Amino acid sequence: MSGLLILGAGGHGKVVLEIAKLSKQWDDIAFLDDRTDLKEILGTPIFGKFEDYLSFRENYKYAFVALGNNHLRIKWINLLSKVGFIIPTLIHPFTYISPTSVLNEGTVVMAGSVINASTKIGKGCIINTSSSIDHDCKIQDGVHISPGVHIAGSVSVNKYSWVGIGATIINNITIGSNVVVGAGSVVNKNIPDNVMVAGVPAVIKKQLGVINYE
Repeated sequence: MSGLLILGAGGHGKVVLEIAKLSKQWDDIAFLDDRTDLKEILGTPIFGKFEDYLSFRENYKYAFVALGNNHLRIKWINLLSKVGFIIPTLIHPFTYISPTSVLNEGTVVMAGSVINASTKIGKGCIINTSSSIDHDCKIQDGVHISPGVHIAGSVSVNKYSWVGIGATIINNITIGSNVVVGAGSVVNKNIPDNVMVAGVPAVIKKQLGVINYE
């Protein structure tokens, strides 16, 4: 199997790298990152900037985007797919994923996570450490589910939303697009688009600007 190119060599990139290595799918892994002070990450070389991606197309058939910004992550996934890179899904071996769930390209599932029956996870999502997503949920493209989040059954989380560490979402809730849910919040009612919510129970704290990177 040809090499894997990872865009983004920050803390998230470190975790992505380790999951990629544990998968034992690639012998050759390299990074691109715009920070010129970085030469390697955990012994894996950084060969150039993001803008250099086309020069690696011949030797690196696969590419993964390890950027925490939800919008930029989807932008780069779409661009890399358009020029012919295969975008894998990365799953830590210490997870449980129901055989009836569906995970799309560019999504990473980190250690200790659980995804239960008939849940659909979109493109370019981060399902972070020890989070749980129960049955019949719909997690759309570019969503970040932070460590320790618990999502009950039949919840929808729309595009580009970020659910903060330790938050809880009760069943049958819909969270809109481009929403930020504060750490430790309990969401017990539907949340509209483009807002930040926090608290127990979660309430709207401020409006967020609409950003379209597509």
